[in-house]
Amino acid sequence: MAGDTRPCPGDVAAGDASPDDMPVLNVCQGDHVITPATSRALAGHYPHAELHGARRYPEGVFGCSSEANRNACSHLGSPSGCYARNPEGRTMKDKLVTPAQAIAIIRSGDTVSVSGFVGIGTPDELLIALEQRFLETHEPAQLSLVFAAAPGDSGDRGLNRLAHEGLVRRAIGGHWSLVPKLAQLALDNKIEGYNLPLGCITQLYRDIAGRRAGMLSRVGLRTFVDPRQGGGKINSVTQEDLVALIEIGGTEWLFYKAFPINVALIRGTTADLAGNITMEREALTLDTLPAAMAAKNSRGFVVAQVERIAAEGSLDPRKVHIPGVLVDCVVLARPENHLQTYGTAHNAAFSGQLRVPLDRIAPLPLDERKIIARRSALELPPGGLVNLGIGMPEGVASVAAEEKVLKYVTLTAEPGIIGGVPQSGLDFGAALNPEAVIQQNQQFDFYDGGGLDLACLGMAQADVEGNVNVSRFGTRLAGAGGFINISQNARKLVFSGTFTAGGLKIAVENGSVRILQEGRAKKFIRQVEQITFSGSYAGEIGQPVFYVTERCVLRRTEEGMELSEVAPGIDIERDILAHMEFQPLIADPKPMDARIFRDQPMGLEQTLLGLSMADRISYDPERNILFGNLEGFNVRTTDDVELVRREFESRCQAIGHKVHLIINYDSFYLDPAVSEAYWSMVAYLQQRYYQTASRYTTSAFMRLKLGEHLSDRALAPHVFETLDEAQAFAAECSSTGSVR
Repeated sequence: MAGDTRPCPGDVAAGDASPDDMPVLNVCQGDHVITPATSRALAGHYPHAELHGARRYPEGVFGCSSEANRNACSHLGSPSGCYARNPEGRTMKDKLVTPAQAIAIIRSGDTVSVSGFVGIGTPDELLIALEQRFLETHEPAQLSLVFAAAPGDSGDRGLNRLAHEGLVRRAIGGHWSLVPKLAQLALDNKIEGYNLPLGCITQLYRDIAGRRAGMLSRVGLRTFVDPRQGGGKINSVTQEDLVALIEIGGTEWLFYKAFPINVALIRGTTADLAGNITMEREALTLDTLPAAMAAKNSRGFVVAQVERIAAEGSLDPRKVHIPGVLVDCVVLARPENHLQTYGTAHNAAFSGQLRVPLDRIAPLPLDERKIIARRSALELPPGGLVNLGIGMPEGVASVAAEEKVLKYVTLTAEPGIIGGVPQSGLDFGAALNPEAVIQQNQQFDFYDGGGLDLACLGMAQADVEGNVNVSRFGTRLAGAGGFINISQNARKLVFSGTFTAGGLKIAVENGSVRILQEGRAKKFIRQVEQITFSGSYAGEIGQPVFYVTERCVLRRTEEGMELSEVAPGIDIERDILAHMEFQPLIADPKPMDARIFRDQPMGLEQTLLGLSMADRISYDPERNILFGNLEGFNVRTTDDVELVRREFESRCQAIGHKVHLIINYDSFYLDPAVSEAYWSMVAYLQQRYYQTASRYTTSAFMRLKLGEHLSDRALAPHVFETLDEAQAFAAECSSTGSVR
């Protein structure tokens, strides 16, 4: 790209119309202006736009930043753009252009990176203009496309628009499932194609920006990305090696080669005329900044799509995600081409502009999906960081919400989401109420370094070695996405999916599973079609790996795949071994947790916190105070009522005399169906074992309900807001010897 003298996108012919006749754009305030040329060019694209508080320049008083001439704007990585000179002689940049003008800078043979995660951050206005230019002029041709996540919707949007023979020569992508038209060109050998790990592509942008030779990573070893297994090449016409195997200090590494980016197509929310970009309404920030740096330092161009324009100098510099020095031109998108996600025009809870209540998530019906999600949820690490994959693993979030344990884990998503509730479908990648949104490459730095305590991912095929395939099946190219980065580096790994695929039907009856109709396709096969996850590599590094289905659980051991759990009602020979292409190790499989198959909450909170009822009771002999911690405890059945009675009575009998009781009722839940039984049990214990009893909770509503139930049973309603108040009451009673 050295010496590139492409026309500046803002340079258009002047002299066709009077300044007073030109439409203006509702994008600026104060003294900030739109040049007549740009204003006229924008008129056709934004016919209803209006410019408030801005002056229009007279003809002939605008020019290009190029020292040579208006039509030879030498970018060469510089912060060039189109300048306008106002009547007072002041010079300012104006990088606002039409989509057609922006796309005109792309030449045949260019390497073009495209931002986007499904529909989030996907610059559809620019992609539409690029497709239109090619269909009308057959230019540009033979482009190389680079994308980390798939900017598409499995239909016609995103990169699917560019799936025309002749337009694309090569595509390097992380996820292909949502760009099936482009994938078909690769499968038909009509373009060169590479499937590389999503995280490695997004990290590679930084190495390109730094003019380094490439990126070293262990991600991809022993998978189809490893040069010994194809090097990520999709078809036979793809010959160039982009991944090399090297050894450093006796350790194997993969080297992902860098290459120049000629044009970066990115997206943000707001731009000023100098090209500074903010992303306040975007659900993700993705890899837009490193991609822009990569293009700029490759002596290339950066084109940004936004949904609104601000006056120059009006943006908070701390909110500017992409500085204007990196941006060559800005395109204002039509609303229909700048949706927050392909599923939602805009949700303020996706972009952190407000928070919504999460207690209205509807529970899943008790079917194979919920069974798998419940068993997977039993592996959730309290206080840990978790990644949930797309598809079957998404149900884990629903189960966690139903069991009220979301507060004990932090869910994450690979495009940069930390906290909140990750979304699914065409909203995938976004999250409700995220705690933080970081860059996609930074998220994968954290993932690759082992930051995830648990990853719960889908599986399409698994084999005798514990290998998993989710990336390619016959003529279908799904792509690995972030699967390889995540699965290879999580501290614990759960693969979740039905035991067979295609038409499986089950019934859950009286706590047992019955197979009504078996799936047409086996998923546990002799050898997977493509290795997306290496079971042998996991065994070498000591990674715990579980394969959770609706009828059984397998785990990867040093000796091989072992059948470790079986669902009630399932016959091992008939329902499991008969539908596998290999014989797993069978030692002494235990029954899957019976709670999974009941149509009521499992009480997962107590399980995850490791608090038995006995752990919730403690005694201070010096003050003769018995402490009970019922925080977060759920009483849903008569068995739960009996458990509370048994443990408290056993402890009091061991003490041998009446005690002062203090109980924490924060976040306590009592099912109305067993309310009478519970409070009768409370009255029974208080009359026999307590000298005084005080309860506390920060919930005013709970204090009211506790007081009502105690009064109804002629028990003193000593209910306080804090532990200190309850302790003060107990101390007073103890010192006076009163019984209350």
